[in-house]
Amino acid sequence: MAKLKIVGGRPITMDEAIELRQTVFGSAASPPRGEWTRTGFTFGPANQEYPYGLRTPRNATRGMQSVLQAHIIKQFIFDNKPRDKSVPLEELLKPTEAEQALSLYTAMSDILWNIGEKSKAIVALPGEASHIPHSHVYFQDNVTEKLYFFEFTKLDDLQIFMKRYLPYFTENPGPGTLLYLYSAVLTRGMENMRNDLDAPKGAHLMGPHEEGSLNVITLLLTGRATPYLHNGVVYVGDEDHYVSMRWNCQDHRLLMCSIFLQAVPQFGILSRGAIGLLVWEGENEAMRSASRMPGSRLKTPATPVWVSCCCGHYGVLFNSNRELLRNYHAEKRFELHYYTCAGCYLSMTVDNRGQDEGGGDTGDQEGDRKRDDMVSTPLERLIHTKWMDAKITYHGALPASLNF
Repeated sequence: MAKLKIVGGRPITMDEAIELRQTVFGSAASPPRGEWTRTGFTFGPANQEYPYGLRTPRNATRGMQSVLQAHIIKQFIFDNKPRDKSVPLEELLKPTEAEQALSLYTAMSDILWNIGEKSKAIVALPGEASHIPHSHVYFQDNVTEKLYFFEFTKLDDLQIFMKRYLPYFTENPGPGTLLYLYSAVLTRGMENMRNDLDAPKGAHLMGPHEEGSLNVITLLLTGRATPYLHNGVVYVGDEDHYVSMRWNCQDHRLLMCSIFLQAVPQFGILSRGAIGLLVWEGENEAMRSASRMPGSRLKTPATPVWVSCCCGHYGVLFNSNRELLRNYHAEKRFELHYYTCAGCYLSMTVDNRGQDEGGGDTGDQEGDRKRDDMVSTPLERLIHTKWMDAKITYHGALPASLNF
């Protein structure tokens, strides 16, 4: 598809450009991380392995791309109509180039629409001319200062627009990932973003993480950039106790006054979504606070598709049986698939039956054998955060590119 000339839209202002860059990257006076201006959304070739998969280098955009990937997989397995249940998973995940494009702009639209609380969405696209000069308060990045904003109040109109201008997001090298991140932030709103982050003044969405911040993941998954992964609202502090002190007004000595320790709310995951999230942080796992551990709303989504964050590296875990999250019998033994945007794929069997129920059956000694030396791999630890006592049998050799 050729890039069409942008028509309409409202040009960005100086104040908006500075606030946008500060909210996302922490500063407008220094350039953003370079990968965001040169990484687009691209699929592998439709006639080769894993045509359903996005491909991206290991950089800070991969976390965000993994959320898009999870939505794309959900579409191919569960959303495309009509679906014949006799069709094997491998066939469902063999899209044509047209189906790749359809899944991408549909997923992008759905995520933005959810962030906008199903009432609005804002898309940012770059024109040819800069609206903002380079200065000591604003460092030009060749993208932000050229933006035009487009606002939508109907999902159908948003999808048509995303389809029309999809090449702006898929051009590689190109700023497609930055444009989409900006669109998500603008749709949420700057003030809402600051409230979501629940951090001191100057806090921003991005961090030093190699493959992206979890705040970006929660923004795209839940519509809110919350750093808290627990269910609902948790109050931190104690309303029932306070410290008593009092001042002597003559010699200014501190005698007594009352300081109440007010409980502060931490807003976590407020509802169950279509896509889940599983997290394992490796050696730091035991030190992680309860607020940073995914609750049941993230572990049990509406469909058996999860974004995974394993030792800071992102991927997608998925299963093709919707009953997996509805019927505990389906969880006794099932297939689980793992894909990363590096083009890495892994298939495994998850067995929760226990030894007394035949869980020790390992099948093919060469292809499906239990690897005793891999019992404690980071990926298995990640899966155990959802299925604690599961026995995991890998199918075939582990990909050489699978490392954490």
